[in-house]
Amino acid sequence: MSKYSSQIGFVAGILVAVLIWNMNLAGLSPAGQKCLALSLMTVVWWATKVAQPGYTSLVMLLGFALFKVAPNEQIFSIWTSPLMYLIVGGFLIAAAVNASGLGKRIAYQFIIKYVSSYTSIIVSAYMLGFILSFLIPHPWPRCFLIMSVMAIIIKSASIPAKDAANIGLAVFASSAPVSMILLTGDSTINIVAVGFSGQELSWLGWLKYMAIPGIVASVITCILQLKLFKPSQAFVIDKTEVAAQLKALGPMNGIEKKTLFWIIFAIILWTTDSIHHIHLGWVTLMVALAMSMPIIGGILKPPHWSQVPVQTLFFLTAAMAIGRVGGFTGMNKWIAAVVLPSQVPTNPFIFAIMVTAIAILLHMALGSVMAVMGIAVPALIGFSSVAGINPLVPALMVYTAIAMHWVLPFHHMNILVGLGPEGGMYSDREVIKLGLPLTVVVFLITVVVEVSWWKITGLL
Repeated sequence: MSKYSSQIGFVAGILVAVLIWNMNLAGLSPAGQKCLALSLMTVVWWATKVAQPGYTSLVMLLGFALFKVAPNEQIFSIWTSPLMYLIVGGFLIAAAVNASGLGKRIAYQFIIKYVSSYTSIIVSAYMLGFILSFLIPHPWPRCFLIMSVMAIIIKSASIPAKDAANIGLAVFASSAPVSMILLTGDSTINIVAVGFSGQELSWLGWLKYMAIPGIVASVITCILQLKLFKPSQAFVIDKTEVAAQLKALGPMNGIEKKTLFWIIFAIILWTTDSIHHIHLGWVTLMVALAMSMPIIGGILKPPHWSQVPVQTLFFLTAAMAIGRVGGFTGMNKWIAAVVLPSQVPTNPFIFAIMVTAIAILLHMALGSVMAVMGIAVPALIGFSSVAGINPLVPALMVYTAIAMHWVLPFHHMNILVGLGPEGGMYSDREVIKLGLPLTVVVFLITVVVEVSWWKITGLL
């Protein structure tokens, strides 16, 4: 992007809002028209990176409130929902696992036992991502933890920069499909996807519908990366330094044991939520708070609050508000009637192709997972409801299409956060090389795997 892209985007967003605000849009209520104008302005700002998304999100939320587009309880509904506190709790638990050293201990032990070659390094990035997703409910801290261990291997084995970039890409790229397997694999976008559907879905319910697509996506992505990125030379994996780092940790201490206890306790409650009926959000927050208490915890300290990104919370509030307020004002149904076909495809495979294509095209243009979900999911739910399709189907299809799709780094935050020598050591070149053919994999997962699997499980 040019150095003036933010200024251009700022003006363009305002012009779009003014144009939509003053148009005569037949069939759309005045409140719906205001919602459309403010939403499109914000999406333009998100796409052109006018400012940090937290700021632009607050502009939209303020606009909704000041112009009385919808009641405040609709605009800020996520703050009265346990979904928000699942996200907050997820970040706090991730901070606790990292601070305790438990995550590193597991990663060191895994590397020493299973890594012996270039192929096993790449595969281990995917496997560690999955194992640690039980402990750390957010992909970014998982990736940085794994990368810190991989950096030791890269340095000790004198792995060339080209191959080091491939290893770094495996760490961050694997987080996209791996995070699909568990509901708490990504306590941000997974939870928001379910929230957009308006349906209740338990931890095991997510596992029932999404574990197989997530596992297949992870395996295919891993194989694709191994085929595309061959090692430039043979090298010997020296695990001496990794063993030294593990030894330096000493025996498992009290803080690690307490962390492990509370993680196991959380997993038990997550998997049995359909029995005890305590929402996942309250479970996650309860465990995080227990980790902060004396005697039973003492893991989380006051500085760990800084690892809960308030700007991300307002970004999520805005993304959810587009769908919620859009439904309240009739904007979602109007968009579906204007943009989508007049009839819902009766063939589920054709429906999946249509949904995936729409999601990917929007994602290519907007580059924001939340923005695409905020626009596409409510419209597609309204569109498909006349055919009696469960709202989870379009919500999870859109989620899958954009949660594992990218071409450029800005298309996926999981990829963007690892870009450069200080992160995953990879550049735009490696991202594009894997991202372009990955688009075909996205269609394979949504159209073939998900439709077939959901027919078996009864979702379709």
